[in-house]
This record gives sequence, structure tokens and C-alpha cells, in this order.
Amino acid sequence: MAVASYPRNRLLITERTGEGVVFDTAGTPVREWESTFPASLYASEGSRIIASRSPYFVQFIAEDGSAPLLWLLDTLGRPHQGLGTIHVPDIPYLVQLVNAGPVALSGGVAYFAPLVRDEILRLDATGSPVWRSSRGLIPVERDPRFAAGKGRRVEHALINIAMTVGPDGRLYVLGAQDSAATNLRLDVLETETGAIVATRVLNTAATAIAVNRRGTIRVLDPVALLAQTPTQGREPFAPPFALPDTAGKPVRLDQYRGKVTLVNFWASWCEPCREEFPHMAELYRAFSRDQFDIAAISDDVSDGKMRAFVREFRPPFPILVGGGRMKAAYHYRGLPYSVLLDKQGRVIERIFGFGGEVEFRRLRETIAREIHADSAAHR
Repeated sequence: MAVASYPRNRLLITERTGEGVVFDTAGTPVREWESTFPASLYASEGSRIIASRSPYFVQFIAEDGSAPLLWLLDTLGRPHQGLGTIHVPDIPYLVQLVNAGPVALSGGVAYFAPLVRDEILRLDATGSPVWRSSRGLIPVERDPRFAAGKGRRVEHALINIAMTVGPDGRLYVLGAQDSAATNLRLDVLETETGAIVATRVLNTAATAIAVNRRGTIRVLDPVALLAQTPTQGREPFAPPFALPDTAGKPVRLDQYRGKVTLVNFWASWCEPCREEFPHMAELYRAFSRDQFDIAAISDDVSDGKMRAFVREFRPPFPILVGGGRMKAAYHYRGLPYSVLLDKQGRVIERIFGFGGEVEFRRLRETIAREIHADSAAHR
């Protein structure tokens, strides 16, 4: 979800569910730690690491207000100093959403921009605001709330999405031009005063941005960038599985070779898995079987509970029986966990958790691109 520098020319990667993983220059993971918050986002400067509540994987978990807004961590990922205080809304289960947002460190100074509020903050050593800047997008700020009706849809704005201090020493904040984040904008701020010195409306819902030491901004097409990713460097999915389906027929990984495949790990006790299964059924029906398939592997220990889940959802795709042994084999931290494979059984991407309709729309586009990619690019 995010990349930050780490001592000795290493990289600190924020995983989707908030764990921190450190990679060396060869791309080998050398250190990892559990998320400080229910889901964290990390930024760093030298040996200083800071964590915020992730704006990319918001958890609906209540808090009492005793936890800080941000945590400073040591290089082992252990929190040692809290910064700031959080805002607890009238609906405590929305605390994570209200206090999530991108964070940046520069010159020993922390900057924070809430995901759902129109403000950008520079914080002092205690976490108190030194300055507060606003784009003036929302006339009246209000906390997120559940929308009326039977569903559990939450009404909220999307304001601040990403932030960094550029090599020119200015603060760059990627946010929304409208409350639904259908059009993005980039604001450039002076770090000393919080004054917005430049704004660029991007007229797009997805982007990638680069800036150099002179402050020259370059807006890039993320789809075009991903299309340039060399497929030869993709790692094979391992270990290859050989598991029975619900009728006891053995199914091997190599049987999926020649088509794009989503390997999904789930369990009957996993609530997000229940939400995900209807989306997977739609995805499965969107492509022909000679192009795309799903291998949904249950990690239930209880065969009875696994079969009750299958009877309830009646998935159109095959169910394989993992028997509670999958986490030890594939080292995932939580469910659901999915791995998208190319036609040669190599990893295109790993998906941690359930990201809703938006994630499955993007996944459908990725699968379609992979199916229709020039086969010569995959040799």
C-alpha cells in the first residue's frame, strides 16, 4: 500500500492490512512487524518511523479515545511515543475512519491529513497543531454517519488520500476536488506556514505523481506504468497445492495453467469472507472458463461448518478443502487472502482482506488486461 525509506538503503513496505515489512536491496524480506493500529500506514525519515491509521484499509472498530492519533516507532516497529489525540465521533465504531489519514515526516516534523476532513496539519513534538490548513472544499464539516436504510453504508467525504514532503522541501497532498473523490487534485504547501502555493486539478480518479528537486511536477498514468512491469520477474506461486474438492476429487495447481486464476483462502467463521463470496461469484461468471478460474480454498478445521457455508452460498466455482493447514503453508496473516496468478502460475498480485466493490471492479480490469495481453510478453 505504501513504500518508505529504511536505514541501510532498505525499504519499508506497508501491507494492506497494516503490517510493516522491510526489504533489502535484493528484494528479500528481512524484518516484519504487526500493525500498531487496527490497520496502519507508515512513513519514515532516517531511523524515525511514524504510523497513522491507514486511509486505505479502514477498520470499523470502536475506541475510547485513549490511543494517540499517531505513533512514533523504533526500527523494530515497536511504538515508543504517541502523538496527538483522536476525535471520537458520536458513533464510536467510526473512530478509525474519522482518524485515518496519510502521514509524512521531514526534518523531524510530522504532518497529518485526515481522510474525511478538509484539513492538513503540521504537528509539534507533542502532537499539537502548529498550523492547520484547509482547501475550503466543505462549508460545514460533519462526522461520518450511517446512511438511512437497511444497508450499513457510511456517508462520508473523501478528502486527503496521500501526502509526502518532496525533494524541494514542500508538502505535496493528493486529495479530492469533490467529496466523492471522482476527480483528484494536488495541493502544494509551504511547510513553515501551511500556505497553499499551488493547486493542480487532475480530472482523474487515479494517478501517479512524481516531483523533482526543482518542484517540477509530472503526472503519470498508473495503468500505463503497471503495463510496463516486466512479467519475467514474477515469482511462481508456492507451494503448489494438491487438495481435494468437496467431493474428494484431487485438484492440483498445475491444472489451472493456461488461464488467469484467483486463488482465494477463506473460512466459514470469517465475516469479510461472507461479504466477499457474492463478488467472487460475479467475477467468476464475467469470464469464460478457458480464460479465468477461481480456486477457493477453505481453511476451516471443521468440515461440517465448511460444508454449511458452501450450502448457504452455493458458489459456482470449485471449493477446495484445506483442513486448517493453509495458514502454516502460505503464511498469510488474516482472511480473506487472495493471490491472482497469470497463465504460467506466477503471482500478479496479492490481495489482503476484502476491499468491496471498488476492489473487485479493479480486479476485473486487471484480469481482462492479463487475459488479452500479448502472449509473447509472458514467455
